[in-house]
This record gives sequence, C-alpha cells and structure tokens, in this order.
Amino acid sequence: MTIGSNVESQGKCAQCGIRQSAFCTSADAHVRSEMERLSHIRTFKAGATILAEGEDMPIVGNVVSGVLRVQKTISDGRQQIVGLLLPPDMFGRVFAPLSPFAIEAATDVTLCCFPRPAFEKLLTAHRELEHRMLLTVLEELDAAREWMLMLGCQTVAERVASFLLILHRRFKDSCREADIGWARMYVEIPISRRDMAAYLGTTVETISRTIQTMARKNVIRMLDTRHFEIVDEKRMVKMSGREELAISADPLPSAMYGAH
Repeated sequence: MTIGSNVESQGKCAQCGIRQSAFCTSADAHVRSEMERLSHIRTFKAGATILAEGEDMPIVGNVVSGVLRVQKTISDGRQQIVGLLLPPDMFGRVFAPLSPFAIEAATDVTLCCFPRPAFEKLLTAHRELEHRMLLTVLEELDAAREWMLMLGCQTVAERVASFLLILHRRFKDSCREADIGWARMYVEIPISRRDMAAYLGTTVETISRTIQTMARKNVIRMLDTRHFEIVDEKRMVKMSGREELAISADPLPSAMYGAH
C-alpha cells in the first residue's frame, strides 16, 4: 500500500461527501460512531497503488472522490483493467488476506479507509452492517455480469454510448445526493482515453473516432477532451442498445465492475 497520503481525523463523517449513499448510512448511531472511530480519510495522487495484486490487504473502504482503476496482470505480463470504482463504491475485499487485483488511483482520489481486521470484527458483531455489505457485494456481482454481457455482445459504439450514459447517471445521482444542481446532461470522463480504451476493450483511436462521430451526428456536444453534453438522450440510448440507461429508468448498481 502507498503511504505518504494526507490523513484527516476531525469531523470525517459529518463532512463526508458520500454520507447519503455509502453503505454505512443505514447503520444505527452506535455502529456509525464505531466506524468513524476506525476510519481514516486518505488522499492519493493519480497513479498511486492503493492495494497491490497478490499482496497483503491491510485496508478496505469507500471511494469519497475520484476514480480507482482495478487491474489484473495475466501470465505474460499484460495488464487488463477489469473495473472502475467511483464514489461511493467500496474497494478491497473483507475476509481475504490478499488482494486478488491491483487497485490504483486513476485520478487523484480521496478514500475512507478502515483497517481490514477491525472492520471484519465490526461486520461480525453487527448483523445489519453485514447484511448491507452482502447487498453491496450482490450489486457488484450484478454489475459484473452486466459488463460481461456488454463486452461480449455489443459493438464499440454501443459500449462507448453505454459508458457515457452510465457516467452521467452515476454523477447525476451523486449531485442529487449532495444537493448540487444538474439541470443539463453533462458527462465528465474522469479517466484517460488510454484507460477508457482498455476498459472498453478497444483502442484509443477507435474511442476518438466514435466520439467524433457522435458529435457530428449531434448526439453529443464536445466541450473539451473530457467533458461532453448529451444533446439527444433518446438517440444516445438507442445507440447504446440499452433502454434501461434512460434517465427515467431505475437506478443502476453502484459498482462498475465485479467482486474485488
């Protein structure tokens, strides 16, 4: 684990940007107090390793801001991004001493971290918290199955359209919870084009061509290389092939990848 991050210890939960959506919200006052006592707020720069693949996993926690990249190294040394974690997703795996994936900061991130052994004891002692953790894991499993279907069956254009819609809905929900206005359909891509291409199973050049085509067809408006406005939601949803991504659809599972 990378050390040298900033740690805050005062008023962590009261000032937490994900306090309305993190899994700890449903816990009673006593449990929340115990979790605040155990937690540490840490910041990491983009590129920092939070948990190394196959090594000791001393912490688990939630993404407060920024994006984590989840990677797996295959036998020939190549690395594949298998998931992205956005606020308020959890990182790390409870009841497992070693990390099965590498978890890195795709952007500058702020994390709410818990010592894994102490957090496991808390889960064991409080059934309602353990139940909420189970629901979180099931949501991640649903998201992983959905993403496998997308990568296996969809075209690159459908994947890019789906990705932009998912990002919009995730950040829209975050803004609603934080009482921040979200009147227009803005999308911020919080990762590099290289990471986006690796995540979507294509190339940077193909990503760029697809986005330019969407802009020419007036489906999106490019503000800069990472910021867009979805001009025509209906056409974007049609391009994605996923009606459930429409604004009026039910909320998405929080995680954008599977078990970790």
